[in-house]
Amino acid sequence: MAAQMSDYSTHSHLITGSTSPDTAMPTVRRITVADLRDAIRLGWEDFSAMPTHAIFLVVIYPIVGLLIGRAVFGADILPLLFPIMAGFALLGPFAALGLYELSRRREQGLDISLPKILEARHSPSMLAILMLGVGLMVVFFVWIAVANAIYVSYFGYSPAASMPDFLHRVLTTPAGWALVLVGNGVGFLFALMVLTISVVSFPLLLDRDVGLAPAILTSIRAVLANPGVMALWGLIVAVSLAVGSIPFFFGLAVVMPVLGHATWHLYRKVVV
Repeated sequence: MAAQMSDYSTHSHLITGSTSPDTAMPTVRRITVADLRDAIRLGWEDFSAMPTHAIFLVVIYPIVGLLIGRAVFGADILPLLFPIMAGFALLGPFAALGLYELSRRREQGLDISLPKILEARHSPSMLAILMLGVGLMVVFFVWIAVANAIYVSYFGYSPAASMPDFLHRVLTTPAGWALVLVGNGVGFLFALMVLTISVVSFPLLLDRDVGLAPAILTSIRAVLANPGVMALWGLIVAVSLAVGSIPFFFGLAVVMPVLGHATWHLYRKVVV
């Protein structure tokens, strides 16, 4: 009986978090484009103050993405290179967890050495953070599978012989144009879903013991309260990741930290 009560308590805490008054449902603010610009400015200041830590935390991010794609789909992943690159945006909110912690500690004037940052793993909300991260990983794999299915529906299972052959298929044929249109439309829906459930949920879970359900609900409320600003933020993220991915993803070593730090400051502006 005691074990069952303990399991129930653990599951309840995972979903709803602490029941103390300090962790009641957060209040969401309406923000402006000026607030968004300020969040990006503060994100750049954090990166400028802590570049070594930030690069260490994210430089393996693109490498891991490529290895995942290669492991799942084999060596011939040419048609999936763009979906994998676009899929980085789906994993970004979880991958930037260490960056949120850096910004949080710097904001409070705390020690930002690596051992102190790693103490975030002891957060009461860590299990909820991991569960939400697993959810984003599932979304990432579903997106890659859907992107592959879209490609196969237009070009069949015959792989492209080379990069020039692949680009010729995509850019100069009606099937390629349809692929670009449908693929980007479906990808937009995936990105919109992830943005809605995660734009403030990860920083919120790191900052407070609110539980998985309140964190996701607060993120949804933040998007609904600020649709225009959040749409602009999503566009900035997408364009920045696309630019940072050229060439060979090296630009992400700067783009990812700045976006990660900016996300923390955006959370601080949106959630009271």
